[in-house]
Amino acid sequence: KPGDGSDLPPWKADLNKQHRTVRAQVEHALARMKCFKILRDYRRAASTLTDTASGIAHLHNIILAG
Repeated sequence: KPGDGSDLPPWKADLNKQHRTVRAQVEHALARMKCFKILRDYRRAASTLTDTASGIAHLHNIILAG
């Protein structure tokens, strides 16, 4: 909310709602990824983290697909 206590304009309220939705989805995805031991105990070069996270996300999708 603005510092003066007034209500947000409708477009800002809608933007905040979208932001909350996307953030919640990302936070849940990261929490699920932490279930994989390889990411929880990650001790490799930081430059390889993107590839590792992508691989884990792919494996997670395969698990969901059954």
